[in-house]
Amino acid sequence: MAKQGGISRMVMKAMGIFGGVQMMGIICSIIRTKLVAMWLGTVGVGLFGLFNNALEMINIATNLGIRSSSVRDISQAADARDSSLIARIIAVVRKWSLWLGLAGATLTLALAPLLSEITFGTQDHIWGFVALSIAVLLMAITNGEQAVFQGLAQLKKLARITVLGTVSGLLVSIPLFYYLREDSVLPSIIAYAVANAFFAIVLRNKEYPAVKVSRSETFTMGRDFVRLGVFMTIGNFVTILATYIFNAWLNNRAGTGEVGLYQAGYTLINKYTGLILTALGMEYYPRLARVAASRMKLRVFVSQEINIALLVMVPVIAAFILLRGPIVSILYSSDFAPILPFISWGMMGIIFRAVSWSMAFVILAKGSGKIYLITETLSAVTGLGLNIIFYQWWGLVGLGWAFSVWYIVYTLIIAVVYFTHYRLRLSLNCMLSLAWAVIVTLIVTITAENGYLIPSIATATIGALVSAHKLLQLWKR
Repeated sequence: MAKQGGISRMVMKAMGIFGGVQMMGIICSIIRTKLVAMWLGTVGVGLFGLFNNALEMINIATNLGIRSSSVRDISQAADARDSSLIARIIAVVRKWSLWLGLAGATLTLALAPLLSEITFGTQDHIWGFVALSIAVLLMAITNGEQAVFQGLAQLKKLARITVLGTVSGLLVSIPLFYYLREDSVLPSIIAYAVANAFFAIVLRNKEYPAVKVSRSETFTMGRDFVRLGVFMTIGNFVTILATYIFNAWLNNRAGTGEVGLYQAGYTLINKYTGLILTALGMEYYPRLARVAASRMKLRVFVSQEINIALLVMVPVIAAFILLRGPIVSILYSSDFAPILPFISWGMMGIIFRAVSWSMAFVILAKGSGKIYLITETLSAVTGLGLNIIFYQWWGLVGLGWAFSVWYIVYTLIIAVVYFTHYRLRLSLNCMLSLAWAVIVTLIVTITAENGYLIPSIATATIGALVSAHKLLQLWKR
């Protein structure tokens, strides 16, 4: 129990570090989103969504999963305490990141006319996608440096470069928004990429001296994490492609303004609450990779992670539902009021996202690329189909229902792999936490959507107190 308590403390300390980073990111995102909504309107938000989706899709397609797959190799080398091996792996990761960044930028230039036609139905935005190639290259370089910090468990340094890059990108973007309005979308995206790459390079890890590795050694050493990365790339690309297809479909069917509403709602549901999972994952993934050969440790670590994730997520989700009106008004404007039901009903999906997310990391820790590809493809196809069908039937509120159903189905997919292929199981305490989280979220959603504020606030308060009590117990243990 002492060992498990120590792990719980380590998890919560890591969450504290990156929780602060994510909070700073949220503050910067709030300021940026508010300014975009105020000065650029729903069309500006829609343009941000479309260009960022394209950037993310290209980055995933050309980066070969280096950001995640190399963390596994670096963490395992760090666990063996082989300084020479660590230095060589770092050099290999940096070379691969640069090569793939150049390849991605070249591909973006070549596909600029096609991307403009598919996204906007015209070729008026060709030069926009040409400019986007700069961000593709810089993101690849940044990803390589971040992977090194994460694999070596140097989370404070990783947090530092992340905060500096985010804040600097915002400071540069503010005057662009004010003076350029809709024309500021692409310069702002590039400014963020430049800021993050600058601090990642300037503050890169210098603990291990730079070593020269031959081209053949680069290919040989990078073969394992590139092989896993290829499967991750295809799986992630399918996911982003599905999002891109839905945004393009929605843009052609209902207009850019509707895309802006969807992007606003999706960001609030998935990305803002997902920042907590991102904070947890910074420490969780390398730790899981180091014990990938032990079924017992995997079982304990996964159950602990799910338990902690649910305890943290429940009060956050309840607060989001209760304060969804003021949050939308602060982050966006009154024009975005139609997304309120979308937010409420989509929050149930976050509960199941936390569970599936914790179990799915086992696939990466084990290096099971084919299984990762299959599960992500099934998830992407399911999500795309549900979004289109539910939007046609129920509009924006249907997208909230689709989000929740999507992650329930995805959790079942991951559970089949987790229980049958890896022959792992979850603790009884973990399952009880899941049931409790579902009940609290469901009650808060139903009562809030129907205007019963007192029972909604009471349930949210009870949920927050229970979470705080259990987290305190874990810390003391």
